[in-house]
Amino acid sequence: MIRTALRWLLALFYGAAGVIHVVRPAPFLTIMPPWVPMPELVVLLTGVAEILGAIGLLQPWSARLRRAAGWGLAAYALCVWPANFQHLLNDLARGDGGLGLGYHVPRLAFQPVLIWLALWVSAATDWPRRARTAKGGA
Repeated sequence: MIRTALRWLLALFYGAAGVIHVVRPAPFLTIMPPWVPMPELVVLLTGVAEILGAIGLLQPWSARLRRAAGWGLAAYALCVWPANFQHLLNDLARGDGGLGLGYHVPRLAFQPVLIWLALWVSAATDWPRRARTAKGGA
């Protein structure tokens, strides 16, 4: 029950974020690391990836496709992590400090949780539950 609810919540989050990436790319372009080639195309493709991942999480006919969507969204979250660091650096360089460390540190720290969550809600992993069971725990 909780896994299903979180799967829907994550899919809604990624679906909305994907639409925003496609419709309003400007804010995402400002946090793009300078080494990323063709930033406009990358922002567009990340939006499409988020939308497709959300659809994959919600489709009811294939557990295999849901797991693939989970792996895809986990890889996506890992790949966009540098943009979160770039956002922090951009904000720290601003005279007013931007959004501040109170925003950026939790955001950066939550990224591994987001990666795991995509895998868990898609049933690509059962960790840590399986690990405890294998050791004889409850």
